Amino acid sequence: MRIKDKVVVITGAGSGVGLAITKRFLAEGARIIAVDLNARALADTVEPLGGAVVAITGNVAEEADCVAMIDRAISEFGRIDVLVNNAGVMDRFASVADMDNATWRRCMAVNVDGAMFAMRKAVPLMLAQGSGSIINTASTAGVGGASAGAAYTAAKHALIGLTRSTAYQYARQGLRCNALALGGVETNIMAEASKNFDQRAMERLGAYHLSSPGAMQPDDIASVALFLASDDSIKVNGAILPVDMGWRAA
Repeated sequence: MRIKDKVVVITGAGSGVGLAITKRFLAEGARIIAVDLNARALADTVEPLGGAVVAITGNVAEEADCVAMIDRAISEFGRIDVLVNNAGVMDRFASVADMDNATWRRCMAVNVDGAMFAMRKAVPLMLAQGSGSIINTASTAGVGGASAGAAYTAAKHALIGLTRSTAYQYARQGLRCNALALGGVETNIMAEASKNFDQRAMERLGAYHLSSPGAMQPDDIASVALFLASDDSIKVNGAILPVDMGWRAA
């Protein structure tokens, strides 16, 4: 088992990529705090898994919930070895001129603030242990401008900046911070976003999306996250790993 007895906090764990990571990590021996805003999803998908997994409802846009989930890892398992900031929301693919305040604020709150809140709580604990791995779920939208709308693109660029800053600041203290730049994945977040696309923006972005090699499955992402959580990647720090079937290589 590649991460036996490692204590992992995973956000957005009730479905999609987060659920796939939870299942894979559990199979590899991890002890997990699985966090999701959707209590029903946790009850239906995570709680039946059994084993060393604790499902808790939390909203990563709220600092108190982020603090509580890290505290729960300590109270349940005595430490935190890996933090997976996976919770995220899409925009409507809207350009800046068509962006509404609610969508902008929601994208920033969930995709950026939530990761920062969790990291700010977890990092001192990891430093005290002398080790820790943070994995941020980013996107091809964080390294280019044609994958999504203005809010999501800005948020994922910010998340990548946070990843790189954290990696550099704590590189000599045993802490690693990396991000996954995901291409298209078949998840609820994409299905929901596709119902409410901004048509004018999609006319502009459509040509780029046609160049995508296709959509991946959540399990494809879980395998890469496992590498970053394990000691196999002990020298990997500050990396923005593309997991996009070569989309950005075009």
